[in-house]
Parts: sequence; C-alpha cells; structure tokens
Amino acid sequence: MPPGLTLCALRHLVLLAAVSAVAFAHAGSAARAEAAKHGIAMHGEPALRPGFERSRYINPDAPRGGRITHGVVGTFDSLNPFIVKGLAPTQIRGYVIESLMARGYDEPFTLYGLLARSVETDAERSYVTFELDPAAKFSDGKPVTAADVIFSWELLRDKGRPNYRTYYTKVTKVEALSERSVRFDLTGADDRELPLILGLMPVLAKHAINPATFEDTTLDPIVGSGPYIIADVRPGSSVTLKRNAAYWGRDLAINRGFWNFDEVRTDFYRDANAQFEGFKKGLFDVRTEHDPGRWETAYDFPAVRDGRIVKEQFPTGMPKGMSGLVFNTRRAIFSDIRVREAVTLLFDFEWVNHNFFFDRYTRTASYFDGSELSARGNPADERERAMLAPFPGAVRADVLAGTWAPPVADGSGRDRDTLKRALDLLEAAGFELVKTVLRDKATKRPFSFEFLATTKEQERLAIAYSRHLKRAGITMRVRIVDAVQFDRRRIAYDYDMIEYRWDQSLSPGNEQAFYWGSQAADEQGTRNYMGVKSSAIDTMIAALLTARQRNEFVSAVRALDRLLISGFYVVPLYHLREQWVARWTTIAHPKEISLFGYLPETWWRIP
Repeated sequence: MPPGLTLCALRHLVLLAAVSAVAFAHAGSAARAEAAKHGIAMHGEPALRPGFERSRYINPDAPRGGRITHGVVGTFDSLNPFIVKGLAPTQIRGYVIESLMARGYDEPFTLYGLLARSVETDAERSYVTFELDPAAKFSDGKPVTAADVIFSWELLRDKGRPNYRTYYTKVTKVEALSERSVRFDLTGADDRELPLILGLMPVLAKHAINPATFEDTTLDPIVGSGPYIIADVRPGSSVTLKRNAAYWGRDLAINRGFWNFDEVRTDFYRDANAQFEGFKKGLFDVRTEHDPGRWETAYDFPAVRDGRIVKEQFPTGMPKGMSGLVFNTRRAIFSDIRVREAVTLLFDFEWVNHNFFFDRYTRTASYFDGSELSARGNPADERERAMLAPFPGAVRADVLAGTWAPPVADGSGRDRDTLKRALDLLEAAGFELVKTVLRDKATKRPFSFEFLATTKEQERLAIAYSRHLKRAGITMRVRIVDAVQFDRRRIAYDYDMIEYRWDQSLSPGNEQAFYWGSQAADEQGTRNYMGVKSSAIDTMIAALLTARQRNEFVSAVRALDRLLISGFYVVPLYHLREQWVARWTTIAHPKEISLFGYLPETWWRIP
C-alpha cells in the first residue's frame, strides 16, 4: 500500500475506478451506436434517410404469387457462381444468396442494410463494422452469425473467383466483436470503396459448405438466406427457384416491392433464334432485345398484334459500357498498337449499322459513354493532366483534347480513305501488301488470325468484318463453338479475338482492376480479356479508389477512360440509348424506373 493511503481510501479509489470503467464502456458503446448507420454511400451520404419506408421505383401494392419464366441463351453445369469452374445461373446471387447490404438503385453507389442492419466506418475508412440483424437466418432455419461472415470472407478470399481474391486480400484483420458483430480492419488498403465491397460480400452458411470441395462444380442446391430456395434443377435445361415462405427479410424496407413471384424459373436455349421462338410461343415471359433488326421486323406476330405482348423502351442513366471486338494483346500479332489501330480503322460501322441494324445503333467511343464519367467530348481538366503527367505519351493528343472519335466511313464497305490510313499504319508496323495478301516484311508470313464466336449474331458480324479486313489483305478466320467451350477458352485467354461487353456503373471501383489491372492480365478468370498491362492504368484505378470528392473521382475515371481509348485494346462497336424489352402482358412492372433501368425483381404477375 502506498504511504499515507488508508484502507478505506483505497477501497474508495477502487470503487471510483470501477464506476469510471463502466461509464467509459457505456460511452464507447453509445459512440459506436451513434457512428453506426443504416447505409453507406461511396461519396456523400445515402439519399434515403433512416426509417425510410420504401424505394421510389417499386410498387408497394404489387400482388404476390405466380411464376415468372426467363429464357437465357447458353447453359449451366454448376450452382456455385462464386468459383472459377463451371457456369452457374445468374439468379443464384441475390435470389438465394444474400449479402450484408443491398444496393439503392437510384444512386451511383449506395448500400442499405440487409443481413447487416447497420454499418460503421471512420473518415479514413480504415475499418468497417457490420452488425447483423438478429432476425437474419438461412433457409434451413439456422441463424446468420459473425462466424458465417468470417467464414465467407476467408473462403472467397482463398478459393473464390479472382475478383473476390483481389478485393478480400486487402483486409488486414477480421474480428468477431460479438455473435452478430464483425469488424474488418482495412489499415493500409488505401481503398475507400472497400467497405462497400465488403458490404456486398455474399454470406455463405458455414454449417452447410465443405471448404475442401468448394472449388468443384456441383448441382447440389446451395443453402442461402435469400427470398428463394433452389427447388428444381434439370441439368443444362432449367433451374426453378421457389419462394422461401419463412424468409426472414420479407418485411424490410429495402425489400418492399421486391420478390413478388412465388417461383422464378430460368430456361436455357442453345441460340438466340431458338430463344426467340420460345418467347413467341409463350414459353417464357420477358425478353430483353439487343438486335435492332429483330426489334424492327421480327415482332410482327399474332401475340404482338393483338396486344398480348408489348414492346417497351426503358431509359437508363447508366454508362453505356464498352461493347467491342477484343484484341488479345498476349498474342504477338496484336502486341503492336499500330496494328490494333489499323484493324480498328477497317471496321465499317456505318455499313454494319445500316445493313444489319436499321441505323438504330450509336457508335461507342468511350468505356463510360453517355455519362459524366466519359472522356468523349470532354477535354482533360488540370487535375487529369496532372495525374497523367508522369506517363508522357500514354494518351493521344486528340484523346486528351476530347476530340477523338472512332473513324467514320462512307458506309459503302469499301471506303478508300480508311483503307489507306490502315495500310500506312500496318506498313509502319512492319507489314506490306503483296498482291492481295498482307505479309510480315521479315518473315513473309501472311497476316491472319482467328475470331472466336459462340452465337449466330457474333458469327454474322464477324463474317461481315472479315470482308472489310480482306481489302487490306488480312485473313480473319471465324470459328464458332458452343457456349461451354467458348467460356472455357475465354477464361483461359485462348483466343486471338472475341466479342465482349463490359458494363459500367456510375461508381466504378475495385472491378476496374479486375477488368484492366496488370495483375489481372495473368490470372485466369478475370475480365482483362485484352491482356493489358499498364502502370498508368494501374495508377488511375488507384486514384479513383482513393478519391474522396465526386469531382476528384470523375477526373480519375476520365483519365482511365483516356488511357483505355488510347491503347486501342478493342474495336469499339455500338450501343442502344435505351433498354428494349418485350413482355407478355400477364407480367407487369412499376411505373417508376430506377436510375439503373428496369428491375425484374420488382415485377409481378397479374392475378
């Protein structure tokens, strides 16, 4: 005992310390409760305030019941969408397997509580804590716990698709604060999007998954916490989901107006023609159309004429994405940017648009076309120029000035000016036209490559393009394969050229590294199909991930756009300004359309 301190005084000090500790603990708990929020936005604050009743773009009085049937071109051989192996139906995610939080579809990137009723982070976003809803449970009745969240993070980090591995390895530490509270330490990640990425993490049932076999394809139904369970599987043919009558989240505000069908069935078709015939016969309910030729001419059949099927065009505020013919720069023939630019010049969009698509398409000139994120028509501002300054020559002068656009041909399919420009570039790259064959000056080998296609539409476009290329002495062989073989070769980057589309959001983030990051170029299963490796692109991706203000973010994305455009990694194709949908009138949808466009999850069957 210290000198001069009586036993009574000592007891008094101990009591005061105990009271202070309790008070401090309560204060800390209160502070955490105050910091925890109902939602999180990438920039700014969520638009929906705490206690909101519903989203704008739903029908709160939508009737429930019946079945909706979708028709999809392709096949499936697995029910696990989280691994590299196999093809899984898209409806598993969201319908069967839920995430901690759910998107708000009227905002660029905002999440609201789902499995997690609240989220907490700091200004630096150096950590994120999720508190699970006590009512949350899996379809087999077992509660969703912090252990399930940690299990999901570890499993997807180690054995999931490359995008999960890329994101989740940034987490420094995971800790269960209680049975229903999980904290992720993000120290050093320098990624302001990461709390939201973790909010979208699918939560898997620890008790129902064997980690040793997780990476294997399986047709065994997966256990989830979502509004549906997998009820019937017919391998390669169809998958039927059935409403979980005991779904824990049916009364949540974020779910109001969603999940109105008792059953959701997906039927698979070998090609688009067979799919369209199935739709005409009423074998499925809703069809998204991308072919202007079919939209203009093929919907003249009895069900359309008598009003049982309606055609609709839905506006969308989203970037139109990049649809293009992708150069695999891993192949020597496309490693030279001059070659890629020349081959791009030879695509006669005007001829294709007029002869195939009734002039309904708009040529794509940006990876974020139709949005504020696009470099198209926008000269680089001072912030962009400063970001790009360490990489001289990485962006063309006309792209920097915002004046670049894809070439415009005369629409004849025989434009002489573009042919001359292309041949000049090819000559500078070491090729010469010998009679009717373009040859490598050094090896005398003819310039030829293979286009890998999987649909009749891709084959038709490729054949037309091959005729344009032939004028420059280039031979493009068109090889069509089934969907399974196509996906296997695409995942392994075993092709010279393919057609692909990258959809984009108003808040691009971590997925950009998955699309164009240098590390992704060497990992099978990513979407870096062109094989681009660029330190400049990596830097812009890092910049958009760390941007705190929207203007800083827009500049970083535009700088990324300029780099991608300047690299000529694809032959840009075209896009529609609106979403085209045909539906049988036994299916209805809300009057209001979200910023993201139409949402089938909010539709219903008319009783």
